[in-house]
Amino acid sequence: MAFIDEIKQRAKKEIKTIVLPEANDARILEAAEIVKNEGYAKVILIGNEQSVRKLTEEKKIDIGDTKIVDPAKSEKTAEYANLLYELRKAKGMTEEQAQKLVLDPVYYGMMMVKSEDADGLVSGAIHSTSDTLRPALQILKTAPGTKLVSAFFVMVVPNCEYGSNGTFIFADSGLNEEPDSEALSEIAISSSKSFKQLVGEDARIAMLSYSTKGSAHSASTEKVIEATKLVKEKAPEILVDGELQLDAAIIPEVAELKAPGSPLKGNANVLVFPDLGAGNIGYKLVQRLVKAEAYGPLCQGIARPVNDLSRGCSSKDVAGVIAITAVQAQK
Repeated sequence: MAFIDEIKQRAKKEIKTIVLPEANDARILEAAEIVKNEGYAKVILIGNEQSVRKLTEEKKIDIGDTKIVDPAKSEKTAEYANLLYELRKAKGMTEEQAQKLVLDPVYYGMMMVKSEDADGLVSGAIHSTSDTLRPALQILKTAPGTKLVSAFFVMVVPNCEYGSNGTFIFADSGLNEEPDSEALSEIAISSSKSFKQLVGEDARIAMLSYSTKGSAHSASTEKVIEATKLVKEKAPEILVDGELQLDAAIIPEVAELKAPGSPLKGNANVLVFPDLGAGNIGYKLVQRLVKAEAYGPLCQGIARPVNDLSRGCSSKDVAGVIAITAVQAQK
């Protein structure tokens, strides 16, 4: 069974409610139709109901009785504004600012999740990553024991013998631009947990570089070497190695030549990139050149499930991320 089909089956076992604050985008409404038809989550759309209904008619999208909430008319808006004020008044927010801000669909959606009126949120089809994650960090905060919020993609490569039957996590491919050794180690540890949660297998983490085991020396390679050391110190139960070039990380025959002592033996399924540039370019190359499915940017380290979308996403992509968010929300 394909990765996303397995995720949808798992989501059906404990139905969760996911908020979509971009109801004025046709891709989001098409995704809501997919979720309605397949029944693996409940969806709440945030927007003006008249405008949403008009768009569904124009695009011939059937969202059925999917709930639509308009912050300007909702009976919960005043309650959410008061809660937002209490959460942010120490940071200088006034009651008037909270009342205005809660009318923003993303902020309203985050307040729904904070108040446990919903289980998770998916945004980013028309919002930037910062516009999605800023309110998440302001309202939901980081998860207990987490030092860093990071982003990853689940990459599902067709007809691929590498990784876990072609399934990988690429991190950080969406958020942290120039992580230092400490940040890279936290990204690796969080990614290990995410891989286990979503794929159901133990992570095998490669800390990537343009160098393998000292074949080159620079501040960049030393950063990755130090990050690998930190992961082993913080979480000795994790299988991790670095610094490794990509081919030595995922191809056993190359690993034998370049890194004969590597515990990964060329079987990595989680790839931690040295910086955001490498991670972002890497996932897009794999997505476009080999037509891999790319789910994300998915977030790790936030107290409740919140996931970003690429602004180039399709409705199918959105539906997949909704399923993943629902699984992340399960106990």
